Amino acid sequence: MPKPVVLMTGAYPEWDMAPLESLYDLRKLWLADDRERFLAEAAPHVRAIATRGELGASADLIDQLPKLEIISCYGVGYDAIDIERAKARGVRVTNTPEVLTEDVADFAFALVLAHLRKIVAGDAHVRSGGWRRLGALPLGRSLRGKTVGILGFGRIGRAIARRFLGFDVTLAYSDVAPAPGVEHDYYPDAVSLAGASDILVASVAGGEATRGLVNAAVFEALGPSGLFVNVARGTVVDEPALIAALQSKTIAGAALDVFLNEPNIDPRLLGFDNVLLQPHQSSGTVETRKAMGQLVRDNLEAHFAGRPLLTPVI
Repeated sequence: MPKPVVLMTGAYPEWDMAPLESLYDLRKLWLADDRERFLAEAAPHVRAIATRGELGASADLIDQLPKLEIISCYGVGYDAIDIERAKARGVRVTNTPEVLTEDVADFAFALVLAHLRKIVAGDAHVRSGGWRRLGALPLGRSLRGKTVGILGFGRIGRAIARRFLGFDVTLAYSDVAPAPGVEHDYYPDAVSLAGASDILVASVAGGEATRGLVNAAVFEALGPSGLFVNVARGTVVDEPALIAALQSKTIAGAALDVFLNEPNIDPRLLGFDNVLLQPHQSSGTVETRKAMGQLVRDNLEAHFAGRPLLTPVI
């Protein structure tokens, strides 16, 4: 029996590619010299797409694949997949929730502490000889006594909150509704949460519903001593408004793991010494990435075996 044909939009780690190669006839779109010709030749045979969160699957791509049955996404975010078109076509969609929650939460906390205590700048200061020539760095800021506002209180938001317990901070959050049994202060929108916070951490889901949610009014409310941290999606931030807020010192700084148009980020962000930049790596541990890849494979295997999907989106 021939292997099911799976279209891959981008590479996975080698520990995932090898088992996928053994189970499926992989068509590797990112290696195609002529994308349109490649798709035209593969389209009549493709039954599944294996994609990544930032690559997704557009309506146009979905419509080019008449035999498409399932899209399995390597990542918790699926906002780059056209869910409505997939629904209309009867195509199932899966993602990889939960397995990356703890590492993303760890990284969000690490960004806060690294920014406040100038950890990256301190490393560079020592390596460059600046410590010997110029003395100590300017003082950082303490985490203690701050109010940490968490925008988006789902799995990741709650895990981020847990990281801050024991650090003598006040926790607050915003989501579509108050979370049952949660004692932290609830704010109904991003502006009111920012106004109550010293540090605002975005962990809200991406997609059209949250596009530009963190805007100029949010930065104004966060204020000149406020720190903005983003481990959500670049789309949740009005990026020109963020750059303007940094230029005008409306906020004290930012720590960013996600951006619009990544990896081709706005070059203006490179010029701020109060912005900590990371290459979208909050889930970037061996353990989490292996678990994500396993879940992608498990969903594909379940689909082709006629079993219930493990983590269906639709």
